[in-house]
Amino acid sequence: MSAMLETLRVRIFADGANRSEMLEMYAKPYIKGLTTNPTLMRRAGIANYRDFARDILSQITDKPVSFEVLADEFHEMERQALQIASWGDNVYVKIPVTNTRGDPSYGLVRRLSSQGVKVNVTAILTLRQVREAVAALNPEVASCVSVLAGRIADTGVDPLPMMAAAVHMLEMLPKSELIWASPREVLNVFQAERIGCHIVTATRDILGKLALVGRDLDEYSLETVKMFYRDGCAAGFSL
Repeated sequence: MSAMLETLRVRIFADGANRSEMLEMYAKPYIKGLTTNPTLMRRAGIANYRDFARDILSQITDKPVSFEVLADEFHEMERQALQIASWGDNVYVKIPVTNTRGDPSYGLVRRLSSQGVKVNVTAILTLRQVREAVAALNPEVASCVSVLAGRIADTGVDPLPMMAAAVHMLEMLPKSELIWASPREVLNVFQAERIGCHIVTATRDILGKLALVGRDLDEYSLETVKMFYRDGCAAGFSL
């Protein structure tokens, strides 16, 4: 499994906010970076954002790590973004594509990118948003464009055509990378690979399923039958 993952062109980033799990994933050679967000950090019970981030970055210095701003006003987002960027050369600052009122953040993205901040534009769900984000980014500065493909799929829309189109849009930014974010299944990793997407994020649940990559399906079928039988016996069911 690991050898197969090592041959992928798409880079796998671990998505989470549990310190021990993040460090465990960081140690795996096929994990090329890490991402987190306020929702994951809240679920993980993080009490102090800055202390948590600085602790993680003291351990992870050679792979990119994304941390998100917390503010809703653009001037405060900018202040927070500059602070977060100062935490390390491997830090990318996640900027939501709009604020909570739906006001686009492209102007902020342009200002930060022009100052050399590595921006990760996140919460993108449309090609129009991809296009505007690409136009705002500095081609001389590394950046990421995160399309939440899993959320698109949750609405019943196939995200694959949009992601393929987004790959082409980013061709004008040689230092920028497209992220297939919020995948729902391991198959998404290989879909991202097929269209030339640069990065795919994965939570612990998805990462745990990577052990199934390359499994013989006949053997997996038999294993499943045994599981059903074993659990039926353990439950003491009778007919």
